[in-house]
Formats: sequence, C-alpha cells, structure tokens
Amino acid sequence: MRGKGIPMNDIKERIREKALSLGADLIGFSDLTRFRGSNPLQDPTVIFPEAKSVIGLGFRVLRGSTRGIEEGSVYYQYITMGIENIEENIMPVTLLRLSSFIEDMGYDAVPQKMHRNIVAGEDDTHPEIRHDAVYRGIQNEIQLDFKKAAVACGLGEIGLGGHVLTPEFGPYQRFCFILTNAEIEPDPIPDPTLCDSCGECIAACPGKAHEEKVNIEHIAGKEYMMHRIDNWQCAVYYKGAARRTNPFMPPDAFKEHPARDKIMNGEIKVTPETARQILDQTEFYPGCRHSMVASICGRACERACYIHLEKQNRLGRKFHTPFRKRKAWELKELKGGT
Repeated sequence: MRGKGIPMNDIKERIREKALSLGADLIGFSDLTRFRGSNPLQDPTVIFPEAKSVIGLGFRVLRGSTRGIEEGSVYYQYITMGIENIEENIMPVTLLRLSSFIEDMGYDAVPQKMHRNIVAGEDDTHPEIRHDAVYRGIQNEIQLDFKKAAVACGLGEIGLGGHVLTPEFGPYQRFCFILTNAEIEPDPIPDPTLCDSCGECIAACPGKAHEEKVNIEHIAGKEYMMHRIDNWQCAVYYKGAARRTNPFMPPDAFKEHPARDKIMNGEIKVTPETARQILDQTEFYPGCRHSMVASICGRACERACYIHLEKQNRLGRKFHTPFRKRKAWELKELKGGT
C-alpha cells in the first residue's frame, strides 16, 4: 500500500485509526512550525532534516496502578504496570508497527521513545532511574522535549506542577512520537483549561521538589505557568527518603547521616552530591529492570493533581467512585532521632 496520491486528510485518518487499533489511547499531529526556535538538541529537523510532521502518541497510566500506594498496601504495581510495561513493552511495539504502517505508504517514519538514562545536563538526573545508571552531558545527543512535543501535537497542556495534563486522563499518561516526511494537517492546540493553579501538586510532594519560582513557558503560541522540578530532590523522595510516606523504612534508616531527621522529615535541600549519598542509602524496596527504581511517593504530585481535577469535574473520563475515598494516610514524622 503506497501513499502516493493519497489525500492529506486520508493519510491522517488512516494513521489515527491504525494507532488506536494498535493500543495508543491518544494521538495528535503537529507540523514543524511549532518547533521553530527549539534548542538544537531538541529540534526534530536536526534529527530528521526532511521531517514535515510530528505524530504524538499517548498511553494511559491506569489510575488503578497507583491504588496500592494510595492505600499504603501494594507498591510494585505502579512501577511495573504504570511505567515499565508501558515504556518498554507497549510503546515500542506500537511505535514499530505504526512506523511500519507509515513506511508501507511510502513515507519515512522515525520513532522517538524517551531514553531516560540520557540527560542533557552534566549534573542532572532522572528520578525514575538509578542515579549511577544515568549518562550525563553526552555531546550532540538529540532528544525531543517530550512535554513540549505533546503540547505541540495538541494532546494536552502543561500544568503548574510541570506535568502534561489531558482532558481524558489528567496527568496519567506517557508519550512517544514519530517524525515523518508525510505532510499531515496539524491538530489544533487547545487553550489551557485544566490547571487552575491550585498548588495541590506542589503541596503534596514529600520532599518539596518544586522550585519556588513560577516560570512562564511559551510553547507553540500558548502560555503556561509552571514550577520547575529539582530532579535530584525529586529522586531522593520519589525513592522513599520521607518517613511519613514510606511504610518500608527501617527504624535505623540514615542513622549515620548528620542530617538524618531533616532527610526523613523532608526538610533538607539536597545538592547533587548529598542526593547521591542519600540515594545510595535508600534501598527500602526492590526496583525493576532497565535501571528503574520503585516509586515510594507514588508520584504524589500527580495523584494530588488527578484528585483535584476529578473533584472539579474537569476530566472527560468518569468513574463510578472517586479515586480518593478516605483521608490520605501518613506516618508520624521523626522527632529527635526516634
């Protein structure tokens, strides 16, 4: 099946239908004008100079995968089903099959899946990955800014906490992309309507990982206010350094660290150096393959955001019962080294 002579809208609808049949929950399209002015290391045309369109695919994270963390009972379902299986099993198969479908129409298809082990900064990290498995500052390695690309493809907006929010799933989805030289009509970018800057995502973080300053980002002609996230701070508390949200923490945790109480109470501001020290002592729950660590905070920021959006009736996907059914549990803070 060759694409020569197929009208633009027909190509778009064929790709949309195929993507959904292959397991994607969301699909959106962008042209390259929305990426003008991008950092050269995030520019689609640097990756593929002949690219004319970007196809964005979204895959839902089941809200049920965080149910155990919400209840303080079962934690591995989120890391295995909410992250690893989506990123390493579902996404690659869909990307390859959809790319093959596009290439069967006679167009190039360049799949783009995030490589979490590669970070641009010399001294940055990725919270979902063991810090000693991250490769930092690799020169000339090109990787899209996945958040901005999702917005450019019309899939959602960026909220105050820095997460991509969609009308269907709130903050609960993950994205991948295809660059193609097929010329496809872009989808409209919706005006931001989901985030009301309530700040509950910021308050929910057990380690106060969001920076205080509110930044204004302009993406594809839209304006978004957001707090940047300190990835080292996030990594420490994502992995479970806060006593009040970690039921697996032993009584003698961090006993040799001079700032033990502050670490466990979420009162320390880490540097990359101190974060490494703390992370090396934060082995309270097994991780997964692909160098992934378990999330003990359970993305508290995203859960708080989802709960707020659900209460405000801003999500198109409805459930018979609300996600948060009772007061959020927590353990007592550490006082005086006890």
